[in-house]
Amino acid sequence: MQTVKEVSKQSGVSVRALHHYDAIDLLKPTKITEAGYRLYDRAAMKRLQNILMFRELEFPLKEIKAILNNPLFDANKALEQQIKLLELRRKHIEELIVYARKIQKEGVDIMDFKAFHKEEMEQYAEEVREKWGATKAYGECMERINGRTDTEMKNAAEKMRLLFAEIGMFRKCMPDEQNVQDKIRELQVLITEHYYHCTDEILYGLGKLYVADERMKDNIDQAGGDGTAEFVEQAILIYCKNRGIVVSE
Repeated sequence: MQTVKEVSKQSGVSVRALHHYDAIDLLKPTKITEAGYRLYDRAAMKRLQNILMFRELEFPLKEIKAILNNPLFDANKALEQQIKLLELRRKHIEELIVYARKIQKEGVDIMDFKAFHKEEMEQYAEEVREKWGATKAYGECMERINGRTDTEMKNAAEKMRLLFAEIGMFRKCMPDEQNVQDKIRELQVLITEHYYHCTDEILYGLGKLYVADERMKDNIDQAGGDGTAEFVEQAILIYCKNRGIVVSE
C-alpha cells in the first residue's frame, strides 16, 4: 500500500488532483485509515496508469471514468488503442515540425495547412470512445444513480450483497446446475432493475471484472465466502454460453 503522497511522488500527479479523482469516483483509495490517510494498492496504481495514459491523449476525465467503468473494458485492448493514438500523434507532430522548418526556410507565405489536419487521429479517438466510452449502459447507470437518494443506493447495494451471499451458498455445487443458473438470471435482472440494462454481453464482461478487479473480488468474497467471485464468473460464463454469447474460457 502507498500513501497519497507516495503515489503523487511516483506518478507526478499532485495530491490535490488525487483528492479530486477520489471526489469524482475516478480513482478511489483502496483503504482509508482511522487517521484519514488514503492508501492505494497495486490495482489502484494500474487504474491510475490507465487514467494518465488517456489524459496524455486528451480524453476528458468524465470520458476516462466511463471507459474504465465499462464492464467490457479490456486493459490489453485499450493499451493497443493507446499506442495507436500515440503513434498518430507522433506522426502529426513530425509533420508539424517539417512544416515549421519549411516556413523557417522559405518564409511565412506558405499557405499549405495540411500539417494542421487531425482527422485521422480524431477519427480513431472517436472509435475508442464508441467502444469504451459513453455507452448507453453507462449513461443509463449515471442517470439512475444521480436521481436516487443515499437510502435507495444503500438498499440496491444491500440487495446485491445478499444475492452474492445466496450464490456463495452454492459454491460446492457445479456452476452449471439449474439452481445456480437461476441465481445468475436473478443477478442480471437485479442489475437491470437498479443500475442499467444488463445485456448478456455486459453480464459476461462483469463476470470477468468480478475476478480481475481486486476490490470487487474482495467485496463479493466477503458477501458469499472465499471463492465466490470465481464461482460467479464460472457460472456467468456458462449462462452466457448457453444463451449464444461467444465466450473465451
